[in-house]
Amino acid sequence: MLLFKRAFWDGLTRGDITLTFRRWQTLRVRKGGRYRCHPIGVLEVDDVRWVKASAISTADAKRSGFASKAELLAHLGELGPIEPDTEVVRVELHHGGDGDRVELALEDQLTPDDVVAIRGALERMDRKAPWTAATFAIIDAHPRVAASKLAAMLGRETLPFKTDVRKLKRLGLTQSFEVGYEIAPRGRAYLAAVAGVAAATSTSTSVRKSPRGTKRGA
Repeated sequence: MLLFKRAFWDGLTRGDITLTFRRWQTLRVRKGGRYRCHPIGVLEVDDVRWVKASAISTADAKRSGFASKAELLAHLGELGPIEPDTEVVRVELHHGGDGDRVELALEDQLTPDDVVAIRGALERMDRKAPWTAATFAIIDAHPRVAASKLAAMLGRETLPFKTDVRKLKRLGLTQSFEVGYEIAPRGRAYLAAVAGVAAATSTSTSVRKSPRGTKRGA
């Protein structure tokens, strides 16, 4: 898994940033691996190795999106003191395209019509047997957990579970990562809208059912 702050996104997609250094305890990526980096797409690892902080050059720092080696070391030092002999992970990489990113997933401003359309699509998916609500819940509770583990928690087979999650992804409601899934911004906006409607309906029903017969002026 490779995560980057927003400040690095443009440099990665343009190809200006082709190197990163990490304070990992163990290697988390492999040479030749493809890793989804939300929300810019896929990053491909060209090389990965352990190096000492003293071996980092100014050119390395600039390839990593920093103005100087001192700036890069200060960034790495946020996770603890860094000495010349401190070992860090050096990852060479390049942007590998959008991958299977769904642009729709990033749209979190839903109109009432959007909410109605999504609800209708989910109801059609649930027609034979309801599964969408449970799938949202398990992904929300266990983000970036392997599909096989999520499926087991629901008592389902892995392949059908992954097929169903892809249906949600096509609606822009979930996002896939190297391992597991997350609820997409669009999905969270939909769930919040539905929860708001349910809360308003519950309040309205409670008011209508309140006891009558209270004497005026009591």
